Amino acid sequence: MRALQFFVLALGLAFLPASSFADDAIVITIKDHRFTPSEVKVPANKGVVLTVVNDDPTPEEFESKSMKVEKVIKGNSKATVRIGPLKPGRYKFFGEFNEATAQGVVVVE
Repeated sequence: MRALQFFVLALGLAFLPASSFADDAIVITIKDHRFTPSEVKVPANKGVVLTVVNDDPTPEEFESKSMKVEKVIKGNSKATVRIGPLKPGRYKFFGEFNEATAQGVVVVE
């Protein structure tokens, strides 16, 4: 009976869909009210995990209207931001607290 349960479990796991998220997190750093890198490339039709590290002492917001994301990152801390899956294109993001300098784009290919 135990062998049959193991077989049914293994068979069920074989048919689970692959993860809809890309394997590696992308790190974006905020320093001097600027995003580095200011352009990141991600795969189309896959969710992506961004780790946003704020090296400034003041908070900043990672925001994108086109990606429908908004996240405040405290000063000298980091946060996880999940985006996608997205269709191919260019998606702008910005720091709402320092919008003149904190700008970037996600390029989906």
